[in-house]
Amino acid sequence: MSILKIARMGHPVLRRVADRVENPLDPEIQRLIADMKDTMKDAGGVGLAAPQVFQSKAIMVFYVPAFRKSDDPDDAEVPLSVLINPEIEAIGDEIVDGWEGCLSIPGLQGVVPRWNKIRYRGLNEYGDEVESIAGGFHARVVQHEYDHLIGVMYPERMEDMTLLGFADELRDNPPETTFRQAASSGEGSDENADDDSKEA
Repeated sequence: MSILKIARMGHPVLRRVADRVENPLDPEIQRLIADMKDTMKDAGGVGLAAPQVFQSKAIMVFYVPAFRKSDDPDDAEVPLSVLINPEIEAIGDEIVDGWEGCLSIPGLQGVVPRWNKIRYRGLNEYGDEVESIAGGFHARVVQHEYDHLIGVMYPERMEDMTLLGFADELRDNPPETTFRQAASSGEGSDENADDDSKEA
């Protein structure tokens, strides 16, 4: 398979609403999915949406590494997954803050509010319908990638732009701020995977 070039913030493909995929089993779609998996792994990300590789298709790939899971049963380790034509909905109204990075905005991180728990549905890479409930980091990754499919980048979701900065500067000079956290967790939803900031 191939490692694809990643679109950076400012490219118009990242502003478009992605087109629905009519046939997930189309060989071109299957090749794109395989290339997206390889590209995400090569870039060190935890998620990648097709618009990030210049393809305006409603496809995302993602995973949740074991060290990112929390006590929330809906925030478990998730193997490399494919979601096509996704839909998401909030479960409850709890919002949590967490650091996010993005492969399309290299080197930067920001604090982004997200729903703590969501339900998502769509198709997997085999064209089968899938539905899942996600909490914590799992929910954050899916919401971040879904935003790419509707032409939104994480800085547009931020409430405090003083919490946007270069990852190395933020690591050396952490901002003094209070995060909204999950009610069931004593930990902040720090998306900075030590590799702290795994980018999506």
